[in-house]
Amino acid sequence: MALADTTILEGLETPDRLRLLPESELQRVADAVRAEMIDAVSITGGHLGSGLGVVELTVALHHVFDTPDDRIVWDVGHQCYPHKILTGRRDRIRTLRQGGGLSGFTKRSESVYDPFGAAHSSTSISAALGMAVARDLDDAEARAKGEAPGKRRNMIAVIGDGSMSAGMAYEAMNNAGALHSRLIVILNDNDMSIAPPVGAMSAYLARLASGGTYRSLRETAKQLGKLLPKALYQRAAAAEEYARSLIVGGGTMFEEMGFHYVGPVDGHNLDHLLPVLKNVRDSDQGPILLHVVTQKGKGYAPAEASADRYHGVVKFDVVSGVQAKAKANAPAYTRVFGESLIKAADADPKVVAITAAMPGGTGIDLFGKAHPDKTFDVGIAEQHAVTFAGGLATEGYKPFVAIYSTFLQRAYDQVVHDVALQNLAVRFCLDRAGLVGADGATHAGAFDLAYLCCLPNMTVMAAADEAELVHMVATAHAHDSGPIALRYPRGEGVGVELPESGEPLAIGRGRVVRRPEGARVALLSLGTRLSEALKAADALEAEGVAVSVADARFAKPLDAELIVDLANSHEVLVTVEEGSVGGFGAMVLHLLSERGVLDAGRVRVRTLTLPDVYQDHDKPEKMYAEAGLDAEGILKAVRAALPEKAVQREGSVVNLKR
Repeated sequence: MALADTTILEGLETPDRLRLLPESELQRVADAVRAEMIDAVSITGGHLGSGLGVVELTVALHHVFDTPDDRIVWDVGHQCYPHKILTGRRDRIRTLRQGGGLSGFTKRSESVYDPFGAAHSSTSISAALGMAVARDLDDAEARAKGEAPGKRRNMIAVIGDGSMSAGMAYEAMNNAGALHSRLIVILNDNDMSIAPPVGAMSAYLARLASGGTYRSLRETAKQLGKLLPKALYQRAAAAEEYARSLIVGGGTMFEEMGFHYVGPVDGHNLDHLLPVLKNVRDSDQGPILLHVVTQKGKGYAPAEASADRYHGVVKFDVVSGVQAKAKANAPAYTRVFGESLIKAADADPKVVAITAAMPGGTGIDLFGKAHPDKTFDVGIAEQHAVTFAGGLATEGYKPFVAIYSTFLQRAYDQVVHDVALQNLAVRFCLDRAGLVGADGATHAGAFDLAYLCCLPNMTVMAAADEAELVHMVATAHAHDSGPIALRYPRGEGVGVELPESGEPLAIGRGRVVRRPEGARVALLSLGTRLSEALKAADALEAEGVAVSVADARFAKPLDAELIVDLANSHEVLVTVEEGSVGGFGAMVLHLLSERGVLDAGRVRVRTLTLPDVYQDHDKPEKMYAEAGLDAEGILKAVRAALPEKAVQREGSVVNLKR
């Protein structure tokens, strides 16, 4: 398909230039932004459908509001590519999600037009309300000093209807309604899950309801109504609310929370959208919710025809929409997990699966096709997912909660209080453990080892390869004596042969992968860094240093017998993990300290973890190299830890200095 001419974007580097254009030119701008975005994402991959759906809304917002003084907070942020094009980043838009390039989400350090960083759902209303209250406090302080308040500023949260499935959004709305602070929430309804049909009459009524005249008359009527006898006033108020719900659609719930509801409005019709946004901008009323209906994937036929509206894509051909497919060398961990869970449910009617709006990303979509009545997608509600699983566990069911490592952080209190404290047999399946590449720091599964290993009753496993993952699903299935977690990374496995069926592992027991005679160095790996540990061992042995390699399998409980033996029988012990400081390595050090192994100083222990920073997005292999968790990084750590001795290799001397 032919894309629109983008020359109109030249000279529109920032929104102040956009605001100089007549409204008659804004659709051309929107068409150009859409074309620019499609072309850029075809090169970089990324989130496409959600951004296509908010192109007109983005153009209208930056035309009507005085950004960056007026703040726009995009919920999740994966729809922010049009926003980036219009806010000084068009020249870098083809670096999206690339090393050293633009983030795929909003990021405060990237632009003054990104007032709040977001990549997790349902945070926008809370953040925008905080900004609104800060503005109000500043104004109050100025008045107290006898000074005029600062420039009038608007705080706008743009939240999708999917994000409204999370309780945090309603907590924020409840607070906003109670505070009566001037706040604008734009509900981007792109699944038609809330909205009635929209059209010219709906747009006219929304414009009317958002205008000052209607609001003034409504408030006057309320005040006059209070002079009526109580029974008559209550009937009048009920009649008014009923009539209003007929006029403006499904806004009654939002009105009850203290918001003035406006909508629905066609989010792709600028003639409808612009006057309503102006009315909302100029309102002095407390919180307002503007209901905008959009179409995910709008304006790009392949996306409009796709079931997921091209939500997330790899590189693709713009004309055909066909996405590039890399030849898989091994099955993806997510698929291996999903297929293993299906086998567990085939054999056991008590197995159920729970996900929080990520069935495709966790393999639960596969499970759902095989066992639809045992599959529960609770929406973007991780807290509910965990406690819901706890309830199932109390009744003898075997819930597997499949959530990205980074998203389980949102439900930590429920993991602690509702599951671990009560020792309930909930199985936590942590996809995307470790680094995730292009999605960057917001989606990295860096912290689960640290935040789970500290919990009493918790068992924590990490798969070294896809075959181990099959066995760990079986282990979790068989484990009925408390909560258990298994973690595995994004992407393909290492290509090992898969077993026909999983066999439960002995809880808290690791395995020795290799142990040559006279080994001086022991590498103790947890998770999929095992393959890099083996490469490092090969390189060291080629230099004349014998190396033992072990797979811990369990971060909790540790295989104390194995670890103490490795420490007592080697000069150097290096732990390797795809997790933050405070995780597996810390557990090993605590064990060795408790057992007195470190007292004699016979072994030098080094713990290799992810660095104590939030790593920016890049290719995973580059990120792991930067973290020192590839074979070269392990080699470097071993060489630095070995006592200063000359080692003979092929007639030459290799000096491994500390």
